[in-house]
Amino acid sequence: MKIIVIGCGKVGRKIVEELCDENNDVTVIDLKKQVVSDVTSSFDAMGVVGNGTNHLVLKEANIENTDLLIAVTQSDELNLLCCLIAKKAGNCSTIARVRNPMYNNDISYIKEELGLTMTINPEEAAATEIARILRFPSANKIETFAKGKVELLKFTVDSKSIMLGNSLEEFASKLSSNVLICAIERGEDVFIPNGQFVFMENDIVTIVGSPKDAKNFFKKLGIKTHSVKNAFLVGGGKIAYYLSKNLLSMGIKVKIFERNRERCEELSELLPEAVIINADATDKEVLREEGLEGSAESFVALTGIDEANIFLSLYAKKKSKAKVVTKINRVEDNDIVNDFNLGSVISPKLLTAEYILRYVRAKQNTIGSNVETLYRIIENKAEALEFHICEGAPVIGIPLEKLRLKDNLIIASVNHKGKIITPNGQTLINVGDTVVVVTTQKNLNDIKDILL
Repeated sequence: MKIIVIGCGKVGRKIVEELCDENNDVTVIDLKKQVVSDVTSSFDAMGVVGNGTNHLVLKEANIENTDLLIAVTQSDELNLLCCLIAKKAGNCSTIARVRNPMYNNDISYIKEELGLTMTINPEEAAATEIARILRFPSANKIETFAKGKVELLKFTVDSKSIMLGNSLEEFASKLSSNVLICAIERGEDVFIPNGQFVFMENDIVTIVGSPKDAKNFFKKLGIKTHSVKNAFLVGGGKIAYYLSKNLLSMGIKVKIFERNRERCEELSELLPEAVIINADATDKEVLREEGLEGSAESFVALTGIDEANIFLSLYAKKKSKAKVVTKINRVEDNDIVNDFNLGSVISPKLLTAEYILRYVRAKQNTIGSNVETLYRIIENKAEALEFHICEGAPVIGIPLEKLRLKDNLIIASVNHKGKIITPNGQTLINVGDTVVVVTTQKNLNDIKDILL
């Protein structure tokens, strides 16, 4: 696809990296010459220096032949204007980053009136992700497929787990369950396991199944499945606001620690049901006095400083039994952050890039089977993809055991007319089904790409 990205900050740069990795034809636009030069020298992308709202600049970027324009500058208004002008100049699909909560209630109207294909609010997306995790605190990460009928969950094998020392085959015979274990992270390595794979402490396991089956699986493992009753949020920014609204609507008590007094007053008006504490939560005494060690069931570090979030989370893990979630901004430090074993780590920038990549993948595919959903379950190492099976797909009507699948790939779930099937060797795929595939293979654009 021919794609223009306007705005080459951290989010824009990450989007360009992902799109170039997928072999898209990418052109970037930014006001700063050095920024454009850095991006074009780092990735296989063209660059134009200028204002993305300028018709001549868009023309230089070949807007007339562009399939998609993505506007992710620091200004919501500028992003919307870029999309509006691009729509008139090139009649392409448009995606705008819109972050300000003041636009939230009117976003559907704005999207419709401006003809936007999609709007993305990274902070709201991060809040939704965190709320999903706090509803099921035993999981490190939760994603959904088939309109919520299938869930992908990640959890860590602890020192008391009945999985320890067992092969996948042995474990499956001991614990009968209707979920599929489809990926394992061990340090920097990722495995698509076979029956002989043996579980070790601190392995991060990815499972796929229906919400009911996933809940039963965790119960059999002796892991709690109820949502948290309260949440300690450190930092009162946009994510804290969106997350608090979400949690309060679920009946979860919220306590926000924010050191800026003026912001505390704003939050008190916006979130009258939440407890707002004007204090610096990096002071351990503050957290202790407010009950971190005794009553906190979840702790979410949301300050604007990654290092502070990491240390706060490590302290909360040491001093409490709370479910800990850590926000990280610098995506380039993800490998280092994983070494801290923080559990659930959320990056708004990665989420934004992932949302856009999902859309691009779905738009690219028109023959055989479309990618309906895409999740990067392990950064740059493994993906979960949901394919819609159309007429002519080469997997139709053939038992899975007879399909010649590529290595490091597993068919994790089949949705047949609303019935969720955990597949075995005899399972057949039919027209109209949606199929979830988990793999370390890259650039799977069609269901035929899973075959040798």
